[in-house]
Parts: sequence; C-alpha cells; structure tokens
Amino acid sequence: MHIGLDLAWSTRARTGVAAVDGSGALVDSATVGSDDEILGWIVAAGRPAVIAIDAPLIVTNATGMRECERAIGRSYARFHASCHVSNLTRPWCNPPRALSLAQRAGWSTDPDHRATPDAPGCVEAYPHAGMVGLFGLDRIIPYKSKRGRGVEQRRHAFTDLLGHLEAIDALGLAGHPRWAALARAARTATRHVELERIEDEIDAIFCAHLAWRWARREGLEVYGSTAEGCIVAPPPPERERAQSSGVSGRPSLNARYIS
Repeated sequence: MHIGLDLAWSTRARTGVAAVDGSGALVDSATVGSDDEILGWIVAAGRPAVIAIDAPLIVTNATGMRECERAIGRSYARFHASCHVSNLTRPWCNPPRALSLAQRAGWSTDPDHRATPDAPGCVEAYPHAGMVGLFGLDRIIPYKSKRGRGVEQRRHAFTDLLGHLEAIDALGLAGHPRWAALARAARTATRHVELERIEDEIDAIFCAHLAWRWARREGLEVYGSTAEGCIVAPPPPERERAQSSGVSGRPSLNARYIS
C-alpha cells in the first residue's frame, strides 16, 4: 500500500488523501481535516510503505528558498512549474505540518531509506513538476485557481488532467466508483467551488501514484538534499527524451540527487 497526501497548510482546510495497492491501482480517496483524521484514514486504508506528501517536509533555512525549490525551478521554471517559497519565517513551516505527521507516525524522511510496511518512509512531492515530467508536457496543466482563470478554462484543464491520469494503466481508474464521481464532478462543474471540492483529492491520487513509483525507484529523482530538504520528481521532458530512459524504465537501487 502507498499513500498520497495533498496536505493543507492547516486543519482549517481540507487535505486530500489517496491509497494505491502494491500493483499501483487506486484503492480509495477522500478529503479529511485534522491530523487525527489523516492518520486514522491511513490506518483504515492499510499498512503503507511509502507516503508522498505535497507539502514542505524538511525546512531548515531561516529565510529565502530551499535549495530543492531552486533545483526544481532550474529544471521546471520554463514549464511554468515553480515551487512556493518555504522557510522558517512562515508559521506553517515552523515546524512543517508534514514533518510533524511523519514524526508522529514514525515515517522515515530519508530518501535513501528503503521503505516497507514495517518501516514506512515519506517523501515530498510536487504535482506540477511530476505531471510535466511524467506526461511529457510543454507546460503545466492550468487547473488550479488563479486570478483571471475562468471556470470554463479550469474545467477544460481538469478534463485534460483526468485524461492523462486515466491513461496510467497502473492506476486502474476505469470503473472505480470514487474516480467516476470525481471525474463527473470535474467535467460538469459550473462554479469554481465545485472544482475546489475535488482538486485536493485528485492531487492526492497523483501523489499516491508518485509514491508507488518511488517505492519501485521508477523514473524519479531527488532534487535537493536529505539534510536541507528535497523533492521527488521525474526529470524534465527534454532530458528524459535525451536519456531515452522513459518513466517506466528499469528501477534504480539508489536515488539520484539533483542540486
């Protein structure tokens, strides 16, 4: 079992949660609020090996950006995928909610840790970069709420994203009842709030897929460092093609660090 979390900055907002099984197929997804609800949902889902979290995990810098955020920017800024800045002046990073969850649950935050259900590990993920890299996109999919971005534009973007996710054979989304409800809501939305209700859950499903890939060491690299914070993401499309490795290439036993 592997878990994806689209973790809200605080318990006042909803957190997307999703689980995939050992073959990568979606088991279930939902949104929850408190840390107790997050951990309770995970326990009910099964015994996870890898948890991929869309939120800062390790933050040690007093100000400015983390090196992992700079590294993602160097690879992905031309695709319009740049991270939010994380540092200790921001209340939600001091301490990071993701780190508090990991410590409470006993998840290793070392990307070199070989995670198992008996010794789970968690990694920080960034869906925008993950989607660009895995789907070979020219730029991010503009499904997020942003000034000047209308409901129709976002609905079309969600439809694009759904198509990419449904094309991932391992996820097995066809016929899954929860996925069917999310897809129907996305494709028929007429208000921003209808898209915002499902956005976190869909991001969590993608993070769960990244967790499954990370467990297999398949097509992902580590941007940054263990000590100062790192983000797990695929290489950008041009380098992927140049290396002719593909996202489904042979798993590597050791993480490759990008700085």
